[in-house]
Amino acid sequence: QVQLVESGGGLVQAGGSLRVSCAASGRALSRYAMGWFRQAPGKEREFVAAISRSGGNSYYADSVKGRFTISRDNAENTVYLQMNSLKPEDTAVYYCAASNSGNYYYKAFYDYWGQGTQVTVSP
Repeated sequence: QVQLVESGGGLVQAGGSLRVSCAASGRALSRYAMGWFRQAPGKEREFVAAISRSGGNSYYADSVKGRFTISRDNAENTVYLQMNSLKPEDTAVYYCAASNSGNYYYKAFYDYWGQGTQVTVSP
C-alpha cells in the first residue's frame, strides 16, 4: 500500500555528514510510524532510529544517539536521517521502513521496506 525509495547514500570520510532520504508513494506517509534500519555485510539488520506518525517523538539506538537525527515531512511524504560525526562502523546499507503499529524498535513491527541506500565511511 506504500512504496519506499531511499536515496542520498555515498562515500564520506570519518567525521563527515550525510543525509539520507526516504520518499513514499501510494498511501500518505502520515498513516505510518517510520523507522531506519541498517545492515552491514555479514551482519544482522539493526535498528537505527524511528519517528512517530506526527513527528512528535523520536527514538534512537544507543550507537547513534547524539549523532543522528530522524525527521519527517508528511506534506512531502518524505523521511530523513541526518547523520553527523560519522564513524567507519556506521558503514552499512540503510533501509527505511513503515509501520502500522507503535512499537518502533523491532523489524517484525514494520510492514513495508525500501530497497536500501549504501553509506560508506572511510577511516
